[in-house]
Amino acid sequence: MFLANSRYAKVATVETATSTGEQVVALKLRRLTPATGEPQVVQSGDRLDLYAHAINGDATQFWHVADANSALDGRTLVEQPGDTLDVPRG
Repeated sequence: MFLANSRYAKVATVETATSTGEQVVALKLRRLTPATGEPQVVQSGDRLDLYAHAINGDATQFWHVADANSALDGRTLVEQPGDTLDVPRG
């Protein structure tokens, strides 16, 4: 259902019914594993995939940076130059 490196790859699923009675499969709520990181000051043009590539050489792991900052929309973390975000190591 998801790529092996997706943040959702190992999330359990449940079957449930919608308000119209249609049976659907949904993901269970994913619990974030506490993560710490090194504070970084956001520069103009920064992107989470670039941080991920710098950390572990895999830009598709950008969601680790988002998780370390409890962000639902990771883009908000790099919108404002001068803001600070935590970047996990390895």
